[in-house]
Amino acid sequence: MKIKRILSLVLAAAMMAVVFVGCTKSEDTSSKTSSAAKTVDIEKNAKLKLWGSAASLSILKEQAKAFEKKYADKNVKIEVVAQEENDSGTQVLSDSEAAADVFSFPSDQLSKLTQAKALLPVYDNYVDDIKKNHTEAAVETVKGDLNGKEVLYAFPQTDNGYYLVYDKSVVSDEDAKSWEGVLAACKKAGRQFIMNAGDGYYACMFPFTGGLKIDGLKGDAQDIQKFNKYDEDEVAQTMSAFSELFHKYKNTFVSASVDKISAGFSTAKRTCGAGIDGTWNAAVNQDALGKDLGVTVLPTINVNGTDKQTIAMIGYKYIGVKSVTKFPNAAEELANYLVSAECQKTRLEKLGWTPTNKGVEVEGNDGVRTMLEEAKTYVVQANIIQAFWDPMANLGNKLYKPTEKTDVATMKTLLKDTLTNING
Repeated sequence: MKIKRILSLVLAAAMMAVVFVGCTKSEDTSSKTSSAAKTVDIEKNAKLKLWGSAASLSILKEQAKAFEKKYADKNVKIEVVAQEENDSGTQVLSDSEAAADVFSFPSDQLSKLTQAKALLPVYDNYVDDIKKNHTEAAVETVKGDLNGKEVLYAFPQTDNGYYLVYDKSVVSDEDAKSWEGVLAACKKAGRQFIMNAGDGYYACMFPFTGGLKIDGLKGDAQDIQKFNKYDEDEVAQTMSAFSELFHKYKNTFVSASVDKISAGFSTAKRTCGAGIDGTWNAAVNQDALGKDLGVTVLPTINVNGTDKQTIAMIGYKYIGVKSVTKFPNAAEELANYLVSAECQKTRLEKLGWTPTNKGVEVEGNDGVRTMLEEAKTYVVQANIIQAFWDPMANLGNKLYKPTEKTDVATMKTLLKDTLTNING
């Protein structure tokens, strides 16, 4: 890991950012709110590498070409390379020089990137527009403190969350309101209900629905996960309700990766009736089911006679600029361009990605409407230590496996062990 390289160069990059902020057409350089603050001085002959997911690659290439054309007088060249977001932060930290200048990453990677000073914060020139034009939650999640000053560490790109998708020819809209209804409908039709219960990203919904919440990091220690004050009995009872339901429908409920959902929708004889999937697969699910595609918020689950709304995790994907980029002005301008209403509108239309830019019209898009509704109550995926994921995945595995007990006492022990393992 070339952290020393990062630490030695980040100051130079930050200084360039400060110089850049002052180089606007505005005579009053203390003001960052005027339209003149948007003026940039891009380096000539800048060569940038841009990382994005394989699903978004063709669109990114088109948008990169449009950016090159916009700044043809500067002769900017952009190489677009596939790099999945869930591993992008690790790749940046392992070899900062070889990493992309501009890259997409999910919000759970923000802490490790900022701790390593691997991100060049958003230039002051863009901050006011970002705060004004993007959803409040997306902006709040990426805020930070740098030497006593509030900064944004990256540019908001899209919501990153999941919801219920279902085949309307099998699961009615009424069935879709509850776990009990969805599973019963799938069983009746001989279809599978697919969820990756053995992945911590999804499994966290089981204790979260019972009232457990992430509450940031503990003090100055970046490796201690802080949780809210929760009712242990309520969390354990909720986990038990999920476990009993999955055991009851053990031949219907299937724990598998999310790609199995669209694959099950796509087969000539459909094998999947419903599943827990996200905005990143909106397009493929639409292609698979067409008019039969149903999308809605996660269903309720009955716990001791009360229907509880499932609470899951919602995160965001950001466009970041590495701190050691050789072309910081061009990189920041590219990142800002990629989160514009124009670019986000294209990704919404072609990929189904929820925009963070409030200038994009979202009426009539079920997936986007659902994500915006869920965002009101879901636990935000930010300030999460890496050690959170494996213990939470283990919780999900034990909760749904037929060989495991489902009683409340067992769930209490599982919950305690999970939280202990998260924090070592």
